[in-house]
Amino acid sequence: MAYSELSGTVEYIRRFSFYRIIEHLALIALFVALAVTGLSQKFHTLGVSQSIISALGGIDSARFLHHAAGALFTALALQHILVNFTGIVFQQKEPSMLITVKDAQDALHNVRYYLGLADRPATHGRYSYKEKFIYWLILLGGIQQIITGFILWFPVAATKYLPGQFIPAAKAVHTNEAMLIFLLVAIWHIYDSMFSPEVFPLNKSIFTGYVEKKKMEQETIQGKSGVDA
Repeated sequence: MAYSELSGTVEYIRRFSFYRIIEHLALIALFVALAVTGLSQKFHTLGVSQSIISALGGIDSARFLHHAAGALFTALALQHILVNFTGIVFQQKEPSMLITVKDAQDALHNVRYYLGLADRPATHGRYSYKEKFIYWLILLGGIQQIITGFILWFPVAATKYLPGQFIPAAKAVHTNEAMLIFLLVAIWHIYDSMFSPEVFPLNKSIFTGYVEKKKMEQETIQGKSGVDA
């Protein structure tokens, strides 16, 4: 249940639970580990990649760390899916991350706003269409990375059940999708969530768990800004 507290003259409300904060911090740590160890192998001819691999103890150590981070990411993804499935099916929680028709309408409205044809950005429920997009990008892209990663990790076992062509195909998908996710998260998600004019100054709610009540009321539809447990 949401609750508020006063900090000076600014009132805050609870936006994320402690569980969500820890989950997000774990995701950040694993994302960085996978990006550093994976992209340095993809672009191994670059000087900076060679320096990273050398600092990690060589290519074998870099691969071991990448595999370990991948295994932990798989565990994180599985628990996330299980917790949310259980919450929606058995605890009757709102499936607030499902994409709806209103999300498409909000996107079109914001195009008009950016062009100066609307007075204010679209209001949204607990999450905006941009937050939903990045969520499904990470979740579905992450599942794809898990599948292709395990194919590359255990190619002999994979070819017992799949044609051999799946190995080079998995490599192409795994490395290129990794680059795409890295660019979208690093360039778009971080900027849009923390530094864009709509949220500036720095939005720290995913780290603190709190957001300004006034700002939340301005951005969301009334009654749709509860705590994400």
